[in-house]
Amino acid sequence: MLDANLKTQLKAYLEKVTQPIEIVASLDDSAKSAELNELLEEIASLSGQITLVRRDDDKRKPSFAINRVGSDIGVRFAGIPLGHEFTSLVLALLQVGGHPSKTAADVIEQVKNLDGDYRFETYFSLSCQNCPDVVQALNLMSVLNPKIQHVAIDGALYQDEVEARQVMSVPTVYLNGEVFDQGRMSLEQILAKIDTGASAREAEQIKARGAFDVLVVGGGPAGAAAAIYAARKGIRTGVAAERFGGQVLDTMSIENFISVTATDGPKLGVALEQHVREYDVDIMNLQRAEKLVPASEPGGLIEIELANGATLKSKTVILSTGARWRQMGVPGEDAYRNKGVAYCPHCDGPLFKGKRVAVIGGGNSGVEAAIDLAGIVSHVTLIEFDSKLRADEVLQRKLRSLPNVDVIVSAQSTEVLGDGQKVSGLVYKDRVDGVMHSLELEGIFVQIGLLPNTEWLKGTLELSSRGEIVIDERGQTSLPGVFAAGDATTVPYKQIVVAMGAGSTAALSAFDHLIRSPVVVAKPEKEAVAA
Repeated sequence: MLDANLKTQLKAYLEKVTQPIEIVASLDDSAKSAELNELLEEIASLSGQITLVRRDDDKRKPSFAINRVGSDIGVRFAGIPLGHEFTSLVLALLQVGGHPSKTAADVIEQVKNLDGDYRFETYFSLSCQNCPDVVQALNLMSVLNPKIQHVAIDGALYQDEVEARQVMSVPTVYLNGEVFDQGRMSLEQILAKIDTGASAREAEQIKARGAFDVLVVGGGPAGAAAAIYAARKGIRTGVAAERFGGQVLDTMSIENFISVTATDGPKLGVALEQHVREYDVDIMNLQRAEKLVPASEPGGLIEIELANGATLKSKTVILSTGARWRQMGVPGEDAYRNKGVAYCPHCDGPLFKGKRVAVIGGGNSGVEAAIDLAGIVSHVTLIEFDSKLRADEVLQRKLRSLPNVDVIVSAQSTEVLGDGQKVSGLVYKDRVDGVMHSLELEGIFVQIGLLPNTEWLKGTLELSSRGEIVIDERGQTSLPGVFAAGDATTVPYKQIVVAMGAGSTAALSAFDHLIRSPVVVAKPEKEAVAA
């Protein structure tokens, strides 16, 4: 099953295992069980520390547990963790086998101190690039704390469970039998939901921080580039990001990043953060900005108020808050989000195997999504508002060659229909004759562009009619000392390489602003109090 090169690499990794592991398989007579058994036998043959036994005692077959011998430490996979999840399997083997995690010591201690019984179940798909982060975080938690259990379940393999639990988006995480969360989550985000006092403790730590020379708000490609260029100038640099990596984490394939032939979003996101951490940058993750307060005088401090109640101060600010998927904005969309309405065909497509779906949007993203889904679902209807598709011609030719795809243009989506539990259809209006039509569907994939994350800035600085931050060629906004870069701005092309260049420009402009700004002398303590 594993090629010779992969076996050699895996064997080298397994040399880091310091404690004996027992892999306990639960199999039946199915072809998938035979496939899993072959994989497990190959893994066991690569290390003298690993023993494979078959007990068939788990309700899910095929599945297997990875247990540390003589302890209650272990993790479980229900399915065959290949594809994006192969890394999750390797990390589980290493961590159960005693190899230490590179996670920050304070985070590890926080996991160990969690009290209570936590039984997590994560539904994933092998094509989901967001799922491994969740699977790996929960696996590590179960290794660090014996009160935490986790099983990662391949939703495509356990369709009966997916149907019974109405799972229509991955990753979907259950805690003690109830839905815990959906979508990409880091270990820190999971902890923040469980450890309710963590946010308040972190807010107090942030309040104690001194003023920055440059504060970057956002941790995507633009924010990472800005942080690196600022830090290299030797000035005090901070990054406050809702999630480091930004929207790039949701990108499946990247083939136009110059000098890198091909990569994917999660890999690039990790590389961005690692590069920033090579410098003296104060990274504050999981922080959402809610208000910008301009400096009260030239050379004064700008304030950024965060959702947790803390306030950060800086001489200059670079806004790189990025963008998110644009919604249709029709009745039923919010009600059936993750219940048939989806935004990531790569992640959620396998859950709609054999079903009827629609793709909204005729640009490159929409047409690519329709092509990918056509190989999984029974039928795809692509709906485009304009009178023609806007995707590249090569993609349109591929789309029209597929027998299970219909294309409808000049169509305005007006309502998502459902039965209270899941999507059942879509209503659209023919923009030529005004006639209303309805389609019977089980899924709707929305691919209609991006919306800048700038709502919190309205009334503070100049925004375009589309809500983008208006900048000049130096990244300067309408507020002195406040710069911006990336997809949240009026830059004409929303591309990773463009965002990085813009972030670098904004950092250099911020530094230039600093060296040309007047020095504000702080008032004496007593005088300040009297004022």
